Amino acid sequence: DTYLKLEDVTRKFNKPCIMDVKIGQKSYDPYASAEKIQQQVSKYPLMEEIGFLVLGMRVYHISSDSYETQNQHYGRSLTKETVKDGISKFFHNGYCLRKDAIAASIQKIEKILEWFEGQKQLNFYASSLLFVYEGSCQATTVRLSDVTLAEKRGVPKGLLSGGDILEYNNNIHVINSTENGKIEASVSKGLSKFYALHKKAYSKRHHSQLSLKVENLEKDNVWKSSTCITQEHLNGNVIPQLEKVFCHMPAEIKESANVEVRMIDFAHVFPSNTKDEGYIYGLKNLITVLQNILDN
Repeated sequence: DTYLKLEDVTRKFNKPCIMDVKIGQKSYDPYASAEKIQQQVSKYPLMEEIGFLVLGMRVYHISSDSYETQNQHYGRSLTKETVKDGISKFFHNGYCLRKDAIAASIQKIEKILEWFEGQKQLNFYASSLLFVYEGSCQATTVRLSDVTLAEKRGVPKGLLSGGDILEYNNNIHVINSTENGKIEASVSKGLSKFYALHKKAYSKRHHSQLSLKVENLEKDNVWKSSTCITQEHLNGNVIPQLEKVFCHMPAEIKESANVEVRMIDFAHVFPSNTKDEGYIYGLKNLITVLQNILDN
């Protein structure tokens, strides 16, 4: 039997941020009528020059616990001058720019580009890339081990005063706790989930200092944030402060974020004996735009 198998790409995400980007210089196939060609070109005249078109996006904003949605009219309104800002909107969560997700997306697109550079059998028209990344700030809830901050402070394992469970990303380990409440956290290269310590864990502590050291395990050196947090009175505001630090960490010390970039929509794929130059052009331009967002 012939059948079509569908996959829910968002299934593993808690708060999936999704963007659909049509790739290529032409959104009409070689056998399209003059009327069809005119119809497609009129939808986005810049398609040939830019090589891609944002068809829509849905972005989770942490600050409001809600999604912002943009439809195809938003993408068609983007010009050569505004396309960079238009796409960066997809990677902004209301607090900061998710540079980790951008860097991971670039890596995924480069793999697709590598495949296109090496094949001369198929040409794709009106096909898209589907981008998905995790928008949630929820870290994995764990019971703390014997050498944890909570235990050294004289509270039960995994519990803070008031019965709250400390939540933290498993890439972050408390390595030292002194009597004056200073915490030194050794943060490994896995910083894609930058919401390291849950707000609840700190809302009850008003006289703490937080010092973050970031270790680049691959290069075996230490990078220290110039915006390292030192607050006598956190007053529950540590999360926005952490975001300011973590969201601007150098891309090279970040582990690839939880990101998917998938090729979708294959209704117009045709046999060929040449490279799909239109698709390749679009991929390269998209990578350039994303790299500019990342660099700036």
